[in-house]
Amino acid sequence: MVAAGMAAILSSSGLQPIQAQTPGPALAGQVSSQEEGSMEGVLVRAKRDGSPITVTVVSDAKGRYSFPANRLEPGRYSLRTRAVGYDLENPGPVEIAAGKAASLDLKLHKTKNLAAQLSNGEWLQSIPGTQDQKLGLLGCVGCHSLERIVRSNHDAGEWTQVLNRMNYYVGSTPRRPQRFSAPRNIPAREGAPMEGGEGRGRPSPEWLASINLSAVSNWEYPLKTLPRPKGRATRVILTEYELPRQDSMPHDAIVDKEGTVWYGDFGNQFLGKLDPKTGKAVEYPVPVLKANFPLGALDVELDKTGDVWMGMMVQGGIAKFDKKSQKVQTWSLPPEANTDVAQVAMVMPWQQDVDGKVWTNNVGMRSVQRLDVKSGKIETIFVYKDLKDGQDHAVYGIGADSKNNLFFNDIRTEKIGRVDAKTLEVKFFDTPTKRSNPRRGHMDSQDRWWFAEFRAGKIGMFDTKSERFQEWDPPTAWANPYDVVLDKNGEAWSSGMTNDFVQRMDPKTSQFTEYLLPLTSLNTRRVFVDNSTSPVTFWVGDNNSAALVKLEPLD
Repeated sequence: MVAAGMAAILSSSGLQPIQAQTPGPALAGQVSSQEEGSMEGVLVRAKRDGSPITVTVVSDAKGRYSFPANRLEPGRYSLRTRAVGYDLENPGPVEIAAGKAASLDLKLHKTKNLAAQLSNGEWLQSIPGTQDQKLGLLGCVGCHSLERIVRSNHDAGEWTQVLNRMNYYVGSTPRRPQRFSAPRNIPAREGAPMEGGEGRGRPSPEWLASINLSAVSNWEYPLKTLPRPKGRATRVILTEYELPRQDSMPHDAIVDKEGTVWYGDFGNQFLGKLDPKTGKAVEYPVPVLKANFPLGALDVELDKTGDVWMGMMVQGGIAKFDKKSQKVQTWSLPPEANTDVAQVAMVMPWQQDVDGKVWTNNVGMRSVQRLDVKSGKIETIFVYKDLKDGQDHAVYGIGADSKNNLFFNDIRTEKIGRVDAKTLEVKFFDTPTKRSNPRRGHMDSQDRWWFAEFRAGKIGMFDTKSERFQEWDPPTAWANPYDVVLDKNGEAWSSGMTNDFVQRMDPKTSQFTEYLLPLTSLNTRRVFVDNSTSPVTFWVGDNNSAALVKLEPLD
């Protein structure tokens, strides 16, 4: 992605003013290159000076791009493009005038630095190695891009030292690393949601040294790229919202009935609120429960009253934000569950009206907890205590059905678990694909559990009534979805941390539409669909760029 813009003087730039009374876009034009002619699937981004909002459109089959008049306010804009293998010519600003449409043709040329444009998925396609070796890198993209690895010059011995030092908390980035400072009863990786374990083991130092620049001045393998969007995937508007702090890690983003966006911070003690009309964000501090432990929250959920709940990760508790009083209430895990490796990633308040109970998980303790909201008492259910299969297990994504029975994903195997809300009986179901590593999911209105098979790269659905599975394969390699949610039209939406695509899938036809996101090497996780709009609106946070992204399909 390369910054670019347009000449400020209309006569020399080709900008042509159109009468204010004539309906038309704020800015439109043709995208082309000498190599391809008209170019479909080029992302064109426009950002007004001083604004936290960037709007992106995609060129169509004829190479035309168009920004709707209501999406670009008058002002001075810079442009960027995303078209792997190409850079945009003629850097400079453009002025958008009130009530006037402008046209500008954009010229692209072949890039001289292709490596800087590759997504994590494209690196995974490019580097030599077995499938298992590459799967071992899936844990790396949680903190940084794979470009950081392949550009390094560490030899095998140095890689051994680097890997041995990697006991960072999962809510870390190179900008803001967090280590565990408190004593650990078991290795640090056991207290994390196995960011490095989806591929079953860390990469070998010898292999890492064979794919980087430790012995060569340039890579001796070809750099492979993915096709640009086509057809339906170009009919979309994307909006990025920059957050106030550069070290923000918006893991989860959800929209309430009033249209306000709420987001959690994976590496800091804040709950954020965004007004998508203005781009203004307000943050509320969340109490620290364990002073010597890393900061940050993961799951953010709304209950039926509209209040906001958060899983507080290694802080060992859950939080509730009352929107009327604007106060935060917290509950710490009981002492027997609040050990050094306690990790409350998820919280499930959706069906608390059934029995007054809110579910949580505890990744490090391999258990789930249940909060009685009225009494404040938390009980622990060790869901794996009767399993004798010799495998390592961990509860990750959780969801409640209409009776507040809990369903959960075992991120380290292929199991989906069920806890009966009345008897606390635990039952397991295996996905059709072995070692699928189901990660996160959501329950639909028909009590069907939609979930992401992270390691297998599939979208899964478990019908909790018939106890039957279905699986779908996204068409583009290295999708590795993190989360899945069903919209009001019966379409499933997903995204992941590798190939930078958002997947939209019709389960009736198994047809996918894949929308390319504007930023390279994103770290997108929880996905959310706002069903109050028509068409629906998709939201996701990006941990790497301290931004929220809204995706609006045009059909």
